Amino acid sequence: MIPERKLGNSGLEVSALGLGCMGLSFGYGPATDKQEAINLIRTAFDAGVSFFDTAECYGPFTNEELLGEALSPFREKVVIATKFGFQDGDSKKGLDSSPARIRAVAEASMKRLGTDYIDLFYQHRVDPKIPIEDVAGTIKELINEGKIRHWGLSEAGIETIRKAHAVQPVTALQSEYSLFFREPEKEIIPTLEELGIGFVPFSPLGKGFLTGAIDETTKFDPTDFRNIVPRFSEENRKANQALVDLLKSIAVQKDATPAQIALAWLLAQKPWIVPIPGTTKLHRLQENIHAATIDLSMEDIQQIGNAASKISIQGARYPEALQNRVGK
Repeated sequence: MIPERKLGNSGLEVSALGLGCMGLSFGYGPATDKQEAINLIRTAFDAGVSFFDTAECYGPFTNEELLGEALSPFREKVVIATKFGFQDGDSKKGLDSSPARIRAVAEASMKRLGTDYIDLFYQHRVDPKIPIEDVAGTIKELINEGKIRHWGLSEAGIETIRKAHAVQPVTALQSEYSLFFREPEKEIIPTLEELGIGFVPFSPLGKGFLTGAIDETTKFDPTDFRNIVPRFSEENRKANQALVDLLKSIAVQKDATPAQIALAWLLAQKPWIVPIPGTTKLHRLQENIHAATIDLSMEDIQQIGNAASKISIQGARYPEALQNRVGK
C-alpha cells in the first residue's frame, strides 16, 4: 500500500501519490472510454490511492462527472480536489474568480461529483481582476458553511500565496514541478515550508517526457496539448533527451523505471510533497504507484539532482498566452 502524507500543517492526510484525472477526458488526445476510466480510478483506489484531482474545466465538466461516478462507492474514504477560476468553466475563455462565480462552481461541482462537500478547492489560476483577499474571504465563508473543507492555489506566485494565507490558511499549492521543471525550488518551496503549506506537483513526469516513452520521432494526436508546447518541439525533445538518458542509467542500477526514479526523487524532496501523476493506462498506474516504495539514499538524491542541474532543458513549458497566467 502507499504511505500517507500530510499536506503541510493543515492536517489533511492523503496518499503519498495522488491520481491526476485530467488526461482521462481532456488535454492529451481523445477521452478514454468511460468504463475503462472508471476501472482505472477504482484500481488506483484499491491500490491505496486516496487523493484524486479534477477540475470543472476538464472536459469541461465531464471529468468531474466521471470521477463522481467512479468514487461514489467509497466517497468517504477519498480526498477529492477540484478547481474554479475560468469563465463558464472553459479554460479557453478568460479568468473569473468573482465571489459569485466561486459559489456557483462549488455548487455545480458538488452536484457533478455527487457529494455535499469538496475536500480541496483550488483557484485554478490567479485572477488579476479580483483581489486574492476577496477570493480567500469567499472560501472562508464556504468553509464555515461546510461546503469546502480545505482550499488551495494553483500556479500562484509567493506574494499571492502570502496574502491568501493571511485571510484563510492555504492547505496546498498545486504547480508544475519535476526534474524537467525545477523553478519552484528557488522561491516557492521555501515559502511553502515557512507557511506550512503542502505542495502538489502536477506533471511530475514532465507531461510524459520523463517516462522515456517519448522521443523526437513521437507523433502526438492532433488534439494533444503538447503539440503547442515549445518544450515538445522536435528539436527540443532531441536536446532534452539527455535528462531521460540520465534517469535510465539510474533506473538500471535501482531495478526501476525512469518514471519511478523521477517520482521517487520528487517524494524525497520534502515529506509534504504529494505528486499527482496522471495516466490512462493500467500498467503505467501500477508503475507510478510502485515509485512510492522506492528508497533513494541522500547520496542518490544529491547525485540525481546534481546531474540533472547540469542539463540545460530547452524550450518554454507553455506557449506565451498560457505562460501569462502563471506565477501571478
